[in-house]
Amino acid sequence: MDTLVLKVGGNELDDPAFLDGLAGAIGWLGADHRVVLVHGGGKEIAAWQEKLGLTPRFIEGLRVTDDQSMAVAEMVLSARTNKMLVARLLRAGILAAGISGVDGGLLIVEKMTHPAGDLGRVGRIVGSDPLILRALLAGGFVPVVSPISLGRDGRSYNVNADQAAQAVAVALGASALVFVSNVPGVKANGQVVESLTVAQAEGWIADGTISGGMIPKVRAALSAVGAGVRRAVITNLAGLRENSGTAVV
Repeated sequence: MDTLVLKVGGNELDDPAFLDGLAGAIGWLGADHRVVLVHGGGKEIAAWQEKLGLTPRFIEGLRVTDDQSMAVAEMVLSARTNKMLVARLLRAGILAAGISGVDGGLLIVEKMTHPAGDLGRVGRIVGSDPLILRALLAGGFVPVVSPISLGRDGRSYNVNADQAAQAVAVALGASALVFVSNVPGVKANGQVVESLTVAQAEGWIADGTISGGMIPKVRAALSAVGAGVRRAVITNLAGLRENSGTAVV
């Protein structure tokens, strides 16, 4: 049985209808695939930052994470959001277990540098050991993965969930990586693009057609395909059911 990695973003996770649909999709996908779910949680991280008097800041869709924001990100992603998803899957009859990129040394990172500014405790993935995922999958579990990861310096780091999903898919030799978001795919001139090449992606990032949080999503999809994942798709929940969206080639 092949492995399918799903990534869901934080914008959708406060919608009960989306969560029910996601659980249903994982249920029927699990008949033919071993499924790993990687999640974000940016919307709730931003809400808690504001409650604590912190100001959310981004560089090319990547969250700037100082020490205080790191504590918030770890609380939201590895505790609140992760366990909420596990509970929802269990309620739907799906055997699930929640972990983060720290557990078992799943995702090893070093501090990311960015030409546009200092990102703080944001990690760049430099290694991955999928042993813990393989053990959970062999036991019949759907692993639910928070992107908080382990730095070479022993500290935890925030990692963009799209990049974490890409690393997990490559490490497992997944047959497909599907980014399930609140949009049906990459849009150009108001229309969803069925397929996207490297040259098109870089051109559209440069001219602003692809912007904000879609930039790391597209780049993660391109990296996954370049590293051997057979198929990477950007879609929404309806597209997951209908096998539509933007396929990255």
